[in-house]
Amino acid sequence: MLASRSDGEGQGEQTLSGEALAEEIARCAAEKKAQEIVEVDLRGMAAFTDRFVICSGNTERQTKAIHDGILEGLRARGLRPRRVEGLGQARWILMDYLDVVVHIFTPETRDFYRLEALWGEAPKRRFSEPAGALA
Repeated sequence: MLASRSDGEGQGEQTLSGEALAEEIARCAAEKKAQEIVEVDLRGMAAFTDRFVICSGNTERQTKAIHDGILEGLRARGLRPRRVEGLGQARWILMDYLDVVVHIFTPETRDFYRLEALWGEAPKRRFSEPAGALA
């Protein structure tokens, strides 16, 4: 599956594997000082996406900055999310890049919803770990 194109003509479209897309998202989030960046590998467990990238920002303002950093970083590669939700309150921002769904939380909201625990059996990798280190 491909990430979204920048326009209807396919001009400037760049494709990334799900793993490479997750790594690029995590890199962009880290540049905005996102905390606890985790990739959850959902292949074979969910039909709607292959991976989640989950991270936290200390405040709503920081979660918006993380969102903006990911959006700008991937837009430069010709990729746009299929949809974005939660920007208004910014406690939980969701960005859908088809193969990868990004969840940007405030710490309290992340603790409340506990997505990593919800998908407890899925392999997970902290962003600081090398690509082959899903556990």
